[in-house]
Amino acid sequence: MDTSKGKSRSSRRDFLKSAGAIVVGFSWSAPGVLAQQAALPRLPGGLNNNRMLDAWLRINPDGRVTIFTGKCELGQGILTALAQIASDELDVAYERIEMVSADTARTPNEGVTAGSLSVENSGTALRYACAEARQILLERAAARLGVGADRLTVADGTITGGSGKATYAELAKETSLKREATARAKPKAPSQHKVIGKSMPRRDIPSKVTGGVSYVQDMRLPGMVFGRVVRPASYRAQLVSFDEGAIKAMPGVVAVVRDGNFIAVAAGREEQAIKAAQALRASAKWRETADLPPPPPALFEHLQGMPTQDKVVSEKVPAAPTGGRVTTLEATYTRPYQSHGSIGPSCAVAQFKDGKYTVWTHSQGVFPLRVDLAKVLRVPQSAITCTHVEGSGCYGHNGADDVACDAALVARATHGRPVKLQWMRDDEFSWEPYGSAMVIKMRVRLDVDGRIVDWRHDVWSHPHSTRPTAGGGGNLLAGWHLAQPVEQIMVTKRPPSPPNQAERNATPLYDFPGQRVVLHYITDMPIRTSALRTLGAYSNVFALESFMDEAAAAANVDPVEFRLRHMKEPRARAVIETCAQKAGWQPRPKGDGTHGRGFAFAQYKNTACYVAVVADVEVDRRSGKVRVARAVSAVDA
Repeated sequence: MDTSKGKSRSSRRDFLKSAGAIVVGFSWSAPGVLAQQAALPRLPGGLNNNRMLDAWLRINPDGRVTIFTGKCELGQGILTALAQIASDELDVAYERIEMVSADTARTPNEGVTAGSLSVENSGTALRYACAEARQILLERAAARLGVGADRLTVADGTITGGSGKATYAELAKETSLKREATARAKPKAPSQHKVIGKSMPRRDIPSKVTGGVSYVQDMRLPGMVFGRVVRPASYRAQLVSFDEGAIKAMPGVVAVVRDGNFIAVAAGREEQAIKAAQALRASAKWRETADLPPPPPALFEHLQGMPTQDKVVSEKVPAAPTGGRVTTLEATYTRPYQSHGSIGPSCAVAQFKDGKYTVWTHSQGVFPLRVDLAKVLRVPQSAITCTHVEGSGCYGHNGADDVACDAALVARATHGRPVKLQWMRDDEFSWEPYGSAMVIKMRVRLDVDGRIVDWRHDVWSHPHSTRPTAGGGGNLLAGWHLAQPVEQIMVTKRPPSPPNQAERNATPLYDFPGQRVVLHYITDMPIRTSALRTLGAYSNVFALESFMDEAAAAANVDPVEFRLRHMKEPRARAVIETCAQKAGWQPRPKGDGTHGRGFAFAQYKNTACYVAVVADVEVDRRSGKVRVARAVSAVDA
């Protein structure tokens, strides 16, 4: 690739191939709403931002209970877990709990499903909301039956006391849950749980393993047509021309859409849409601008030379040296841009009818997506409904939000017929947001006793979240390509390093007398980057734990013993010790050159689950093939 200024560069697909990109498998509220909420008593979990009880549950006339959550099922099983929570708190059979999730027309706004926070936030909200609803129904039953509430019992939604009984369905007609939650009703103690903690059949699994309709990719609506979008070969390319007449004349084509640099087709059958898109791509002429960074290894020097906003993440000044020999070690760790490599390319279904948009999407944040869609489509948010449908592969900011925007733009041209628009695999690899490339430089000083006296960690990184969000501008790809573009929310307009992104897990949990962790936040994005599993922790933990091994080797100390020398936190020590003990760890085992053992420790976000792992690894010296023969893990959640 020629990277000299002013010369043409290869396409994004060619760049990614040459760059060796690796393919790997918050709550949001408007500022005004946040100001209002700040003046109110704080409620637990997601209840704080969605304070009405009927936003969370409904008692149906047939006795079933509908639970509403703003969180999405992404394959992690949360709809099963949240149904278990509701079942226990309400004393209603698990089978009679219905779940409605992530729908801007029906559910509470719980922002983005990310950060392993669904059970913590939505689950906590449901515990308190269901406990309060149960108390309200008990008080109503006590008045009807003439029995003190403390003398009533509940079994599967039926309250019994004295010689009478009443069902939740009957009582719901006499009282309303349309009231603000107080969180004064105490949820049940763990000893009272009958469903939580039990292995229950996953609600999302059956159709996935039987070939049923599981994903947005499986959706079929009456009169539905199929769409494909054609992207330019680079971010800033300008569309010069294309043969619109020839595309319209192709079999099955019902619409050819052009708005500025955005071009797409819709056809009656999917293979017709694919053929039309291929012809459209072949006829499109673009005027391009060189804008790609060099591939590795030059990429990593390039990143360190880019403008940055620097932030000291953590710092402890070591005591004055007392003499003796000090050993200094240095190492650099790098990570290239990474693709999500989702099992299925991003997809959405959209319909524009009677001036309103309905979008079925596997976005992880339907409410923030609606905000940005309104900017691109230039309509009020009330004219858009976004409903979550699972997608075949996610866990991070892939193309789900962007393809939803594509589908909505094409739906404007199909006269009320729904459009299913799916990206092709090359669209996904070329245009989804990537996990940021990173450079991490480490330096450590060891005293004569083999202890770390000073630890330095410098990380260079792009942002790790450019999801749709509040504020000016927008973060939907097609919005930047329209004749009237929506301004991209630039990194330079954000505060230096949104917390817990690039610097996640950069601060060591080990206890060092001196340490300095600095984030060099790169304020330009030659490649669009956003969230991919664990954000910056993916690289920071790898660098930190690898460097601990290097320091242990330099000190001639066993890696497990070396970690324990520098760890005071009791729970962390227990996880490290338990893992080593269960794995049968032996200091300095004699190796034969083909077998080895590795040890690593981390705490999720430095605030949540502790984990340590021992891996037994085998290497075939002739083929170079590496195999993990056994892994033992200790977890404290």
